[in-house]
Amino acid sequence: MKKVIFKSVPFDKEMLTLALESGVDAVMVEKEHVKSVQALGRVTVITPQDMPVVELTKKTDEDVAIAGIKKGQNVVLKKGWEIIPVENILAQVDTLALECENLDRAVLAAGILERGCDTVVVLPEGALDLKQIVSELKLSQGTMDLQVATVTAIDSAGLGHRVCVDTISMLKKGQGMLIGNSSAFSFLVHAETESNPYVAARPFRINAGAVHAYAQMPGDKTNYLEELGAGSDVLIVGADGATSIATVGRVKVEVRPMLLIKAEVKTKDGVKEGQVFLQNAETIRVVTDKGEPVSVVTLREGDKILVKTDEAGRHFGMRIKEEITEG
Repeated sequence: MKKVIFKSVPFDKEMLTLALESGVDAVMVEKEHVKSVQALGRVTVITPQDMPVVELTKKTDEDVAIAGIKKGQNVVLKKGWEIIPVENILAQVDTLALECENLDRAVLAAGILERGCDTVVVLPEGALDLKQIVSELKLSQGTMDLQVATVTAIDSAGLGHRVCVDTISMLKKGQGMLIGNSSAFSFLVHAETESNPYVAARPFRINAGAVHAYAQMPGDKTNYLEELGAGSDVLIVGADGATSIATVGRVKVEVRPMLLIKAEVKTKDGVKEGQVFLQNAETIRVVTDKGEPVSVVTLREGDKILVKTDEAGRHFGMRIKEEITEG
């Protein structure tokens, strides 16, 4: 996840308020304004002296930046930087900050050499792009390839402890979490964005499944649903494969009647199968191959739904190379 700093030099209280509302990691102001900014909200405040600026106008400037970073300085490259010099620097250091004046430059900075800079310093002229910059650099997790699976079985599974994941975000139609019995096969379980005659929509909630299930998480990790709690970051996935991060506000674990849903994906190497336990209720939905939420109550064998397949093998949620079978 990238770090976003807003540089309010010269000082501008309205822009600073916008920056705080946008969710930046820190703001930069002159020393004499530090206390007044701290009074506006709980935020990290730095000064220009904390981040020396290097302008890349000639080859030797690259050496100056590299030397400063290796000495432990938080060097920031002045706006107007070009890709090749930045690539040269990134190849030799572990951390780098770039000044950016708009959304396009911020996105470019974050993706150079497929790694990008670690910190984006947004200049005053980029203030109106701040919310989009924060969303792209801190919430967006790129795009994920989803597969179409065929439902092969839907069976009652008795009572079990299921987990409702209530986030502090309002989710949209098509969005949910990837949940499964195996890290190698997860189902797109839809958020409760749809209402019915008996229950109002709760678009912040994903009724995600049984306590033992794997949830796909940010950073190519997994967690058991039972491990999630207030403050956890979870991966939100859309039917179009777009991903983002949401923060858990509350987790509810309750005993409910459960269904075991099985599905399969045909691959060039054969058939891959997966399962998930979900609550037996109309409000619990998976996602069709058309991107539409479908209730587990009306789901039928032969229906096409969206899943994510992967290689099996996780240790404490991290990917490992190991021969493993999960059923």
